[in-house]
Amino acid sequence: MHLTTSARRLLRGAAERLRREPMVEKRRGRAVDEIAAWLDEHHLDPGPRLSHAWLRLDRELLAQIDEALMLAGEAPLAVNLGGMSSLEQARHGNREEKGGRAKPRAHRVLASLPAGAPRPGIAGDAREVLDLDRRRLDLAAFDALVQVENLDSFYALPGELPALASCARPLLLYRGDRHYGGGFADLALDWVASGGPHLYLGDFDARGVGLALESGATHLLLPPLAFLGRHANAEHQPPGQQDYQPALRDLAAGLAEGHPLAGYLELLLGEQRGLRQQWFGDLAALEPVPLS
Repeated sequence: MHLTTSARRLLRGAAERLRREPMVEKRRGRAVDEIAAWLDEHHLDPGPRLSHAWLRLDRELLAQIDEALMLAGEAPLAVNLGGMSSLEQARHGNREEKGGRAKPRAHRVLASLPAGAPRPGIAGDAREVLDLDRRRLDLAAFDALVQVENLDSFYALPGELPALASCARPLLLYRGDRHYGGGFADLALDWVASGGPHLYLGDFDARGVGLALESGATHLLLPPLAFLGRHANAEHQPPGQQDYQPALRDLAAGLAEGHPLAGYLELLLGEQRGLRQQWFGDLAALEPVPLS
């Protein structure tokens, strides 16, 4: 029998309080009953600490519990297994908390980087895609974050984007899906503290612009307005995206006269026309358009 997640949580909380208090009382309930059953299985007698209504925890009993956990090959109470991967949990003993463990891609991001040295047996390309742990990235080493919405467009990025010519070290990342979305979202929050530009390269439609705003992007990477005026169409701005439009109307209403974003929003909101990222044509013509 293992200590359940709720039982471990109760005991960790009690251990924290016992740093300041000589004893902690916990009313009988499911977690306390689980602890009582575990104590009995491991031949630990709580004595008068356990009654029909309460479990009274002190430092001596918690020390006995930690010793029993160690003998059973489990992590001590001070180790919170929640949020760890299965591999990380394995370093702390044979107990696995499946419900609270971190998914293998929880901190992963897909980065598109200039191609490095050739690798034997692998055809070269202008860029290479790396699966990275965002926690290993030093964001201070980059001067711009580029978020790419669509995976097929991400894989097809050219070696150079003229729109990024003023950036010495841009970080190009896939926005993510159910596999990589969590890692990118956390990184985007961290990026805000850098104060650097955050450019969004994705669909020119109400949802795409809305996603850019929600993620903290500062600019959209878009074809020239004249190009969109010729190629944007109603099919790429479907009626199902109406829910995203009120926020964009508020954005448009707050723009200063002559703001470069105004003409783009007129296409989306006034003419109800958009253009998906895959139809942008020559990416060398992309321009950064400020969102505010």
